[in-house]
Amino acid sequence: MIRSGKALCRVFISSCCVPVRHSVSGKAWITPKGFDTGIKIFNSLTKQKEALILAREGTATWYSCGPTVYDHAHLGHAWFDILQRILTRLFGVTVIHAMVITDIDDKIIRRSWEENVSPDVISRMYEEEFKRDMLSLKVVPPAVYLRVTENVHHIVAFIEGIIRNGHAYATKEGDVYFDVQSIGDRYGKFIGAVSPPGQSGSSNKRDSRDFALWKRSKAQEPHWESPWGRGRPGWHIECSTVASHMFGNQLDIHSGGIDLAFPHHENEIAQSEAFHQCGQWANYFLHSGHLHHKGSPEKMSKSLKNYVTIKDFLQSHTAEEFRMFCLSTKYRSAIDYSDGSLSEARTSLESIRTFISAAQAYMKGHLHCPPMQEELLWQRLTEAKSNILTALADDFDTPRAVSALMKLVYHGNFQLQPVSTAEGGVRSPAVFGAMVTYIRDVLDVFGIDLLHSREADVMSSGVNLQPVVEQLTRFRSEVRAFALTRQDSQDKKSDLYPDRISLLKSCDTLRKDLAPLGVVIKDRGATSTFEIKLTQSGQRSHESDQQT
Repeated sequence: MIRSGKALCRVFISSCCVPVRHSVSGKAWITPKGFDTGIKIFNSLTKQKEALILAREGTATWYSCGPTVYDHAHLGHAWFDILQRILTRLFGVTVIHAMVITDIDDKIIRRSWEENVSPDVISRMYEEEFKRDMLSLKVVPPAVYLRVTENVHHIVAFIEGIIRNGHAYATKEGDVYFDVQSIGDRYGKFIGAVSPPGQSGSSNKRDSRDFALWKRSKAQEPHWESPWGRGRPGWHIECSTVASHMFGNQLDIHSGGIDLAFPHHENEIAQSEAFHQCGQWANYFLHSGHLHHKGSPEKMSKSLKNYVTIKDFLQSHTAEEFRMFCLSTKYRSAIDYSDGSLSEARTSLESIRTFISAAQAYMKGHLHCPPMQEELLWQRLTEAKSNILTALADDFDTPRAVSALMKLVYHGNFQLQPVSTAEGGVRSPAVFGAMVTYIRDVLDVFGIDLLHSREADVMSSGVNLQPVVEQLTRFRSEVRAFALTRQDSQDKKSDLYPDRISLLKSCDTLRKDLAPLGVVIKDRGATSTFEIKLTQSGQRSHESDQQT
């Protein structure tokens, strides 16, 4: 784990301090009391960066809206995993993450009718697929998944509490609505009210802004018993209930896509604060930008049927490439999905792999280079550490952090210039060891493990190619060394033996023929290294850090 002095030193904000209030579209946001993490995050409630202050030192309660399980999962669900990893692995904050699975919904019911099976079958099938897909993208599971259908009794009790507090009403038809007028101007923390008070949107509602907490059941729909008759929960109430069941009347962080801010998160806030009778239920809302195809204004979504499934994505790309793709854009920004952007992510990973491979060859003495500017490299490493920490503490600025990381790789590669023979000068393996270790640590923070993922791919293929390729490369190196022998061993500029030139050509041909198969041999002067990497067909394979 990477640590910083800032991360380990928490500043307790005394309870005697006067809370700082920010205007939020006419509303007030109260700066939380607790422990300052030293991190700034963009809070959607205030539309600006705020200091991340947690109620409990070193621990963040985090609730996220999970999937509605009626179809295949899309890539957008994996975004916040990177932010949680940064909090945990870089700043030492334990994230208690709870996620709801919406397993009863109009879309699920409609899909069950289309498939002629029960809604329970549809929801369980896609829930399990969602969990498998998250694991395939190396997303750390939440502390707990909570299903809506297993919490209906809590939801009924939650609605009863809101009614008791005077903020909801039941209709004679058996619906229950939240009374928006009852909370006055507290409604509209994100974009404001959408219609003037008193304007009735239906015969059942007192105000068009009122939203359903409980919906009476229709024919052939799943239903549960309640004081208002048979029915099922509204969409928004499920999240308020489940989050409150887990974390009580205070939540540190709530996350979701920007499209959920209104009305979903707006209504969650209204319900929760009405139930708990508190002034601020969730302290920070983090909203991610939309993922959409490059050149298209529409977001990727299941409802629009224009999304890329995780399963399809992993047919031609790796989890590491997806993560590097995510890191290239700030989480709050709209993200263009295209072959070009994924190609850039793959290129960045290849640059890092190439540097690590070359650095290891140098450390082992297999790669001969001119004397290093060692002090300069130590300085570049120190700068990278500082710049990356600063970037990630500034609202998780991953593009800036990745830029600093790639700059360090560039400076390392710049000095790893091979020469044909060792000159017996001073070597500097330690600094390259420090650079490789730090780069791997940073990638681990982001959930990218170049070494173990390749080993797992090789094991899953059932064949370990590394020793085979190692023997092949060693034999080729011996043939090549024999062919490169000069007629006059004392004169490096003398001619090669003519009858051995064909051997060099054969070595070159072998190198070229193996490349499309995923075996990349690199001649570094009189020595050679090899890598087993992605084939052109996109199938994953092993990249070795062994040199010959």
